[in-house]
Amino acid sequence: MSKIPGMLENTIAKLREMVDVNSVIGDPITTPDGVTIIPVSKVSVGVGGGGTDFAVKNGDNNPFGGGVGGSVKVVPIAFLIVKEGNVRMMPVAAPASTTADRVVDMVPDVLDKISAFIDSRTPKAEE
Repeated sequence: MSKIPGMLENTIAKLREMVDVNSVIGDPITTPDGVTIIPVSKVSVGVGGGGTDFAVKNGDNNPFGGGVGGSVKVVPIAFLIVKEGNVRMMPVAAPASTTADRVVDMVPDVLDKISAFIDSRTPKAEE
């Protein structure tokens, strides 16, 4: 009987020990001024294996050859910044390489500045 299923199960069990939900959503980090930073990552897992049973020679009861391998890749993709009840996502990305990419990257900041400007110009209702 082939030993590949048992080898795959052992490899997958070891990968499970290395990767858990904290690999994707990291432990929160709280700064002294009350800001909470939560790392977010992308996790990729690969597993492969193979083997064969050989013809019995010289009374060998276990004529099998094979192997299994696996890998885990963890790449940070963003940080969630929680401050005063507001949540903001700060992506970890390569710098924009074209003008169009730079404009798209600037849109959230520009919208925040426009919103703050409008709020500062709007008369406040007296309480």
